[in-house]
Amino acid sequence: MLRHHEVDGVLAAVVRYYGGIKLGAGGLVRAYTDAIAMQLAERVEHIERGLIGIEIDYADEARVRRWIEQNEAELADTPYAMTVRLVVRMPAAAREAAAAELRDLTNGRAIVELQL
Repeated sequence: MLRHHEVDGVLAAVVRYYGGIKLGAGGLVRAYTDAIAMQLAERVEHIERGLIGIEIDYADEARVRRWIEQNEAELADTPYAMTVRLVVRMPAAAREAAAAELRDLTNGRAIVELQL
């Protein structure tokens, strides 16, 4: 049933108490299949996320924070020093495009590194 619905990372446990009726192989398959209610299950897509580090001047911080809010990203850490270093968690597949976009947004002043 789980293979048929093409789900990954799912465990289904079915407990069946023997009630005296022998179902046979086909009956057992139907009983276990009916016990797993995949039609009612909520599906949640798993999106692999990764980190990028962005080092910017204080003048660019508001612009970059606005970009973070608008692009399915979340701020993971913000250490302040002579420059602002933002650590952002976002979909891993979008990190390289995001790095280029952030460099364009800051006119090449942002130092962006992809982290594991």
